[in-house]
Amino acid sequence: MTAPPAPALALLQGRSPQTAWDMILGGTPSTLIVLAVLTVFSVASWALIFWKWRQFRKVRKQGDRVLAALENAHGLQDAYKAIVAIPDSPYSRVFRRGVRFFNELRSGTAREGQHESGSQGLTPAQLEALRLVLEKEEAEERDELARGLTWLAIIGTVSPLLGLLGTVIGVMNAFLGITVVGSANITAVAPGIAEALIATVFGLAAAIPAVMAYNHFVARLNLVSAELEGFSSEFIATLAREGRV
Repeated sequence: MTAPPAPALALLQGRSPQTAWDMILGGTPSTLIVLAVLTVFSVASWALIFWKWRQFRKVRKQGDRVLAALENAHGLQDAYKAIVAIPDSPYSRVFRRGVRFFNELRSGTAREGQHESGSQGLTPAQLEALRLVLEKEEAEERDELARGLTWLAIIGTVSPLLGLLGTVIGVMNAFLGITVVGSANITAVAPGIAEALIATVFGLAAAIPAVMAYNHFVARLNLVSAELEGFSSEFIATLAREGRV
């Protein structure tokens, strides 16, 4: 004979669960596995949320420092000295990569003898290459900032489904409780239904913060990405104003 589910067995033994914690401890092994996975997801979600919050907060402060340094600089050389002196950041890395590649292009132009003919700027092909290098650096910085967001999206998507799985298992246990007790009254149905609702709550508790944080951080990521694109455009504009391109 198949053993009755734990909630129904507790009723048969005269022990009725009084709290949600009693229902969790008295749940079936399958339900406990679902709740354990959802608990791990929830803890991982909050760890990711805290990590990304600190990361974007730090990037925001770094961006303000870089932009302030550029505003106070007079020319490309002063801007380079000011940015090198401040802590490393996505903005400073894009700027330094652009300056290094620009110097490499100018060195190549000098070797080809274009300075001697009076041309001080870059060729259209070299300018396009500079744009591509800046875009590549921007993409790398965006990918670095996007690390961890995929897991928030996965947790936000999978957690409600796991909660639904636990709900289905709880409803099945409710019907098994009816079979064991031999009655369809609330006493027989309640344990399984309560077990189902607990799984739903766990799933939503893990999913809601993950989805909210994911949308918030994606918006922050898009903002930083747009600022990096504007930063690169301003770098090329500075070169143009100084007659370097």
